[in-house]
Amino acid sequence: MTQSFSELSLSPTIERAVAEMGYETMTPIQAQAIPVVLQGRDVMGAAQTGTGKTAAFTLPLLQRMLKHENASTSPARHPVRALVLLPTRELADQVAEQVKLYAKYTNLRSTVVFGGIDMKPQTAELKKGVEVLVATPGRLLDHIEAKNCVLNQVEYVVLDEADRMLDIGFLPDLQRILSFLPKQRTTLLFSATFSPEIKRLANSYLQDPVTIEVARSNATASTVEQHFYRVEDDDKRGTLKQILRERGLKQAFVFVNSKLGCARLARSLEREGLNTTALHGDKSQDERLKALAAFKAGEVDLLVCTDVAARGLDIKDVPAVFNFDIPFNAEDYVHRIGRTGRAGASGLAVSFVSGRDTRLMGDLEKLLGKKLELEALEFEADRRPAGRFNDGQRAWQQPEDGERRESRAIRESRDSRPPREGRADQRPARAPRPPADPLFDKPYEPSAASDAPPAWEVAQRPAARAASPNIKTRRKVAALFKSAPAPVQES
Repeated sequence: MTQSFSELSLSPTIERAVAEMGYETMTPIQAQAIPVVLQGRDVMGAAQTGTGKTAAFTLPLLQRMLKHENASTSPARHPVRALVLLPTRELADQVAEQVKLYAKYTNLRSTVVFGGIDMKPQTAELKKGVEVLVATPGRLLDHIEAKNCVLNQVEYVVLDEADRMLDIGFLPDLQRILSFLPKQRTTLLFSATFSPEIKRLANSYLQDPVTIEVARSNATASTVEQHFYRVEDDDKRGTLKQILRERGLKQAFVFVNSKLGCARLARSLEREGLNTTALHGDKSQDERLKALAAFKAGEVDLLVCTDVAARGLDIKDVPAVFNFDIPFNAEDYVHRIGRTGRAGASGLAVSFVSGRDTRLMGDLEKLLGKKLELEALEFEADRRPAGRFNDGQRAWQQPEDGERRESRAIRESRDSRPPREGRADQRPARAPRPPADPLFDKPYEPSAASDAPPAWEVAQRPAARAASPNIKTRRKVAALFKSAPAPVQES
């Protein structure tokens, strides 16, 4: 099996770019996939995240497209010949950067199109002509409908993170895109996880594919140290800060399940003095790219994010990943912790498990095929903030003298144990109950005036309404005609 890039017989221009990037020895997925793709075969490759799948399909495709290389400025001489589809904008931008580096010394052109930004610059790049087009499905359909790109000469199609592409609602868009492509083409599917259902669905797109699995399906990298701590929601932030301090971690991903929770957690950590930024779907694309660039440059210590950052992002030397929330989809756990321990480096993955995560932990154990042990974590007495937040009073409640500052899980397990023989209970005595009011112990006795009608039944005369000052009273006017008294008749 070929293990060195120098033994692949790549063109000098591609070898030069690979050498400048520091690549010497191939990873298992690269060693098995690159020779097969160079033969023009369809491939369905599964490997752990962080093992170099992008180079596994990009290098052989560039090698095969060198026969179309030309220095002409005419767009007609540079039609789209390779289409790479990805589920997220950040991943599309990252893959496009890698393609540019690999094709640096060739005349092959490449560009990327994704949503959230203006279409005009993308349209200008497409009009110039490109051989390699990296795209997200939605924005690619927008350009197709606008007739900005033609895909009738595509020879290679790559679905990166294929399980995500086929699983989160992209299937109708994929079917529309594939209808614009030639029937005769080479199709490559790469991902870290493949379920049996997705395998059957993917087989309908491939012709006699070669299946490459360099590790057990849904396996996590052996270089990642994994811990599961029993921590309730109120203690998660304190636990996060304590682990960062104890381990001396400079950077870390912090994954949460919701966009609102992501924004709130990032604001809370920022107020507590941690250099933090948020990355989630409600942010504009410009904000998302700036947050990611700041984290890559080391300007940000904590990247609080949703699963939009769980797929494919290659940021070197990130020492740790925190699962602030256990993911709803067990397969996302494999992708989340794949952000650390990349390219053979060691990493740390810490997950916080609360009492409501029982079902999610069961799904995770079923996926990984092993029993996951929960660990208890005790807070440092001199480090943890005094007291805890009282929801009723909306304020911090100070602890009583002598009370240990420890996690809720440890307190509950300690309080539930019966006291040992010959040893007094260490729990603080409860405050005495106030004396009962004797009034509430007496039976009901009607009052002496119970025969009187209730006050609300007594008819009350309405109070006389005062006349308005704007209404004039009637004046008494003397009658003009008065009837004379009847005469008295005398007999």
